[in-house]
Amino acid sequence: MKHSLYPRSAAQPASCRQAIAASALIAMTVAAGTAVAQPGDWPAKSIRMVVPFTPGGGTDAVTRQISERMATANRWIIVVDNKPGAGGNIGLDAVAKAAADGYTFGMGQTANLAINPSLLPSMPFNAKTDLLPVALVASQPVVLVVPTDSPWKSLQDLIAAAKAQPGAIKQGLASTGTVGHLAGEMLSFKAKIDVLNVPYKGAAPAVTDLLGKQTHYMFGTPQAVYPMIKGQRLRALAVTSAKRLPILPQVPTVAESGFPGFEAVDWKLIVAPRNTPAALAQKINTAANSALQDPGVLKQLQAEGSTPMGGSMQEAQSYLQKEQASWGTLIRDARITLE
Repeated sequence: MKHSLYPRSAAQPASCRQAIAASALIAMTVAAGTAVAQPGDWPAKSIRMVVPFTPGGGTDAVTRQISERMATANRWIIVVDNKPGAGGNIGLDAVAKAAADGYTFGMGQTANLAINPSLLPSMPFNAKTDLLPVALVASQPVVLVVPTDSPWKSLQDLIAAAKAQPGAIKQGLASTGTVGHLAGEMLSFKAKIDVLNVPYKGAAPAVTDLLGKQTHYMFGTPQAVYPMIKGQRLRALAVTSAKRLPILPQVPTVAESGFPGFEAVDWKLIVAPRNTPAALAQKINTAANSALQDPGVLKQLQAEGSTPMGGSMQEAQSYLQKEQASWGTLIRDARITLE
């Protein structure tokens, strides 16, 4: 077999010239791809925002409005991706395992980031090490309600009844492992009362049975119970936020009602895969903070009983660590389980 060697100055056959040109094109493509990945040119494609719950719920509504404001203000494309299941764990697990390239974020909550890690025997992801806190969005308390014809006019009335009849008073739970469930457990622990928990598969059946006198009280989200409070079918005895709710200014907090420092809120926090470049995460943080100043967003949050949060990435990290420690301590000390 003959082998031809061409000096650098000699003409090369067409096939060789084509191979060299192809190699150069590949190199240019790789270089372009590398440039696209740089923070200065981000985003070069749509950004995915994972909602770990079904469409139409409170988390979904807030996420979509925040995402719309961020996208409009910055000329981005943000696609909301609903991945419900396992109390939010499936969706956040997808975020934790996504490429840390600045194109995947998710909307975490108190339950899946601070409660579940201590309450569940196992988790598909590590809430402390697999996710990067990016931006605090909003917080929302739950409301302690009873039927309007209940003899209890205050939280202290309920506690007195529970102490007089240990184990006989029934607390309805919209679901287990939620802020409503844990708020009830916190109250029982701090007030030293023994009540019977009755779990349901959602707020609607829990409220229905409360109205039907199958249970005595429940901690419900403002969305679930506020219409019934306005319609005078339910009476609000207390809210679990540190301050009173603007939509229920006459209702005292649990802290005001004899339990200083009591606070149990369902907060929302944008997270990303742990190794997401800080510069890209910071852009989402800045955009989220700007969106929280939008009058339309503020109006929606207030209407649903939520309070805007915001702040830096460092503040989000500190807040998450504090909440994880607080809920973990309660679950351990009160010996709370899902059994």
